[in-house]
Amino acid sequence: MSEQRVKVHPHKFTLWVAIGSILMMFAGLTSAYIVKRAQANWALLEIPTAFWISTVVILASSLTIWMAKKSFKERRLLRYRRLLGLTALLGLIFVLLQVAGFWQFGQQDIKLIGAGSNASYSFLLAIAGLHALHLVGGVFALIVIYVKAISVKNRNYSMVPIEVVSTYWHFVDLLWIYLFVFFSLMR
Repeated sequence: MSEQRVKVHPHKFTLWVAIGSILMMFAGLTSAYIVKRAQANWALLEIPTAFWISTVVILASSLTIWMAKKSFKERRLLRYRRLLGLTALLGLIFVLLQVAGFWQFGQQDIKLIGAGSNASYSFLLAIAGLHALHLVGGVFALIVIYVKAISVKNRNYSMVPIEVVSTYWHFVDLLWIYLFVFFSLMR
């Protein structure tokens, strides 16, 4: 009896390798944060209000990308396009709220980098900034598949693009939840 091999699409395999790499990077950064936290001059973090709001926004974006994928499966393409656009918009709002959160630090005369800064805030900037950068990559991917979805010339009914993008999007959403909880507990 011959065993049937299940083939994984190359894009999905690449995505899982990337997710593994990103997880290792953030595990290393949060571990370094824990170790550095023992410094005598470590400042206690106050999570900006904008970070709380951005958490709600990113959770909403997880719902919209899930609904978009479901709509694609059901061949409800107009709804699919709208939900893709909404997810990208929510992603951009998340990034803007992150920027607003760091702006709140500036309003409190908290220096994030350079002379007079504290390592705790610099770590927060580096970790949240790297997350935002990964989320911007997800927004870019959403925009690419959105443009393809509205293109008259390109009608591709493959599930692979939406599956890859939605998996990545849920990953960066969960990563933010982890980081948010981590910084809330490590204050």
